[in-house]
Amino acid sequence: MDRHARLSALLDLLGERGKVTVEEISTALGASAATVRRDLDHLAEQQLLTRTRGGAVAQNIAYDLPLRYKAARNAREKGRIARAAAAMVAQGSVVGVNGGTTTTEIARALVSRADLADAGERTSLTIVTNALNIANELVVRPQVKIVVTGGVARPQSFELTGPLGTHLLEEITLDVVFLGVDAVDPARGAFAHNEGEASINRLMTERAQRVVVVADGSKLGRTAFAHICPAEAIDMLLTDSAAPAELLERFEAAGVPVKAV
Repeated sequence: MDRHARLSALLDLLGERGKVTVEEISTALGASAATVRRDLDHLAEQQLLTRTRGGAVAQNIAYDLPLRYKAARNAREKGRIARAAAAMVAQGSVVGVNGGTTTTEIARALVSRADLADAGERTSLTIVTNALNIANELVVRPQVKIVVTGGVARPQSFELTGPLGTHLLEEITLDVVFLGVDAVDPARGAFAHNEGEASINRLMTERAQRVVVVADGSKLGRTAFAHICPAEAIDMLLTDSAAPAELLERFEAAGVPVKAV
């Protein structure tokens, strides 16, 4: 396990238990005690946990992990989802993309398409996003028009939230929005951990002609703090082939078409 994945797994473990010891982490992650102590010190410096004698206790922020620590989780599944999502988009489309690791991969897959790259200086795609990291990465692509919502940046997700972001979204229409979520349930719909992100994401779904929720199997059948949209507002659930078949059947029964890749 590389350091990036180990830090993410450590924070997950801490989020589940609330308090962990060096010995518990070492056993769970297969890392030496010295390595675990260095990791804990590193995360404490970033205020992601509180060090204790012999371990650590969780801070609230540990339950909403910064984007850089989420990137290694289910990376292969997210890659497949991203390629499938990118293949759905026609040239000239206006595409909404919110923040998150899966949607970041979708943005990368979109601009890597050969037919879009061949457009030269001509704009072949418009991407509307509230994610600073996505905008920063794609702005150098001459064939892509980047539109960024306003708002206040959240350091955990790099997303812009708040009322400053609503004015732009109220003035535009999206052909499709690829909506990254923290949880999605066949009965109750899509959710985010943060209420500010949920509000902006909700408006993006309202402005889109087609809403595609992108989520790996670990997020299915769950709910989170803030509601984004009901299940009937979702035009497709794009997930990975390892997702439980029983869950996928429940989404289909609720009227949500499913594509598992």
